[in-house]
Amino acid sequence: MTDAGDVDVAFQHDSIFRRNRRLVAFDMDSTLIQGEVIDELAREAGVGDEVQAITESAMRGELDFQQSFRRRVSLLTGLRESALQQVVERIPLTDGAERLVATLRRLGYKTAILSGGFTFFGRVLQERLGIDHLHANTLDIRDGIVTGEVIPPIVDGAGKAERLTAIAAQEGLSLEQCIAVGDGANDLPMLRLAGLGIAFRAKPVVRSSARQSISAMGLDGILYLIGVRDRDIGS
Repeated sequence: MTDAGDVDVAFQHDSIFRRNRRLVAFDMDSTLIQGEVIDELAREAGVGDEVQAITESAMRGELDFQQSFRRRVSLLTGLRESALQQVVERIPLTDGAERLVATLRRLGYKTAILSGGFTFFGRVLQERLGIDHLHANTLDIRDGIVTGEVIPPIVDGAGKAERLTAIAAQEGLSLEQCIAVGDGANDLPMLRLAGLGIAFRAKPVVRSSARQSISAMGLDGILYLIGVRDRDIGS
């Protein structure tokens, strides 16, 4: 799929797997939700500009994810746990996310969040949307204060690919039956591994590497890629 002005155009290789996808794995930050949770936490901690610059560099593939992630988390040291809920309340879902996931559930798809973000936000989305699997990073919090550490293992690009493989095996699926959706460089391993990898409103390095991309439509534009029409579900 390429971006032509404000129109997305897609071409797919037709095969038996194209009509038999059964699992969709989503990145969370800037994919299922409109923003980066760690950047919002950094604003609460008064280090927003510094952390955002590191985030953008990492998502462009200019920095190793694990190193950049630890640097960013360390800057959150001393943040009160109450700030986490404030961030949950102000970051909205991406356009089309609820319609997409609700439709996938009705059609019998399994869904997963595979995120380099944080479990505290992932759990909120899992409950709200009815997501089947969640794998993300856990902030270390002691006595109501963020310590600046993350509880290992860190979910990075390789970790996302490993979890996608494990979930597919658990669900009795081949990787060709899997769809992966993400926007950053750390999503590329799972986008390449899945039968259908979709770069969603992604960084240039991700758009140029993924087989499909969506830049103009909402997240529910994925329904067209799996052959679901508006009249099938109601627009």
